[in-house]
Parts: sequence; structure tokens; C-alpha cells
Amino acid sequence: MIGELRERSRPRATMNGRPTVLRDGSTVTVRPVRSTDASLLADGFARLSERSRRFRFLGKKDSLTVAELRYLTCIDHRDHEALGVLSPDGRGIGVARYVRDSEDPGRAEIAVTVVDEWHGRGLGTRLLELLSDRARAESIDRFTGTVASDNIASIRLMTSAGGVLVCGSRGTREYEIWLVPRVEQGLGGRLRGLDAGLAAD
Repeated sequence: MIGELRERSRPRATMNGRPTVLRDGSTVTVRPVRSTDASLLADGFARLSERSRRFRFLGKKDSLTVAELRYLTCIDHRDHEALGVLSPDGRGIGVARYVRDSEDPGRAEIAVTVVDEWHGRGLGTRLLELLSDRARAESIDRFTGTVASDNIASIRLMTSAGGVLVCGSRGTREYEIWLVPRVEQGLGGRLRGLDAGLAAD
């Protein structure tokens, strides 16, 4: 109910999405994920290759349950934000989301997923940029992201966004991306209060 109220309170232009031109000239629509988007998300998941599913969920994943679809679509757009991308024919082709750390409100974990046929067009980069804008607006100053060690595309996405490797194991790597200069973090976020403007291949 709260998520629905938040959706209704957001500007109509934002909820309807914004046209975004990718580096290959394709135009897609980016908008916040809605509680009614479960079928779009399920369709996009079905079009992911087994490899892409493993990269996204860090393990074998054959399907999304009803409960998982509900969690991924019924969000509050503050502590849990998700931006979805629609192709010109209206199908879901990508999602970028963050989930705020309940113990460290300035940090959020991120995930960016793009269906295979749209890889290599700059969509992931654009989604991460837009997600960063939303996070800054909600007083989040850094992202963390865990990726598979053999997920070269995601590693490049993280590093190109300024991500720093903070830990790693045989199978995964964790990166941290600062969304504001560290001096602002050192000032306890006072500068963010003065400049709270909105700032994802």
C-alpha cells in the first residue's frame, strides 16, 4: 500500500518513463519498476541465457517464484529502488536496482541486468548512471556490488564507474562505488544537504 502511494505521488512523466538513446542509436524507455510489472520481469528473466542468470544470481537459477516477483516489483522507491527498461515494442529488457543496507543507511547493494540481445549497446552503463542519480537523491553515498569473477562485462561496468575492489574470493568479487566525494562523507553528509540534486552498458 505504501509503495502504491509513493508511485502515485511521483511525477507522471517520471512514472511513464523517459526516452533514452543508446550508443548504437536505439531509443528505449527507462522508468521506475511498478507493482504491476511482474509479467514484464518474468518475460525478461525467461529471455536471459543460463550464463546471464548465473551472473545475476551467482548460481543456478531456472525460474522466479511468485514471492520473488512480488519482492522485485513491490518496492518503496526509497530504500529499495528499481529502474526498468522497455524496448520500442514494450518488452522488458533490463533492470537496475539498489537495496539500502538497514545497518548502514548510506550504503546500498546494487544489481544491473540486461537481456542478452541488448548487450553491448551501453544500456548497463546508462542504467547505472540513472540509478546513481536516484541513490544520491535518497542520501545514499556509496554502492556495493558482488559479481562473479568471470563476469568480465560487469567487472568493466563497476570499474568504469569508479568501483574499487574491496574483497574477493575464488568465485566472486565485491566492489565499492562512491557516489559523492569522500570529503563529503567525512563532513557527515552536510554538503549533500546543500546539494541534493539528482545526479546506468
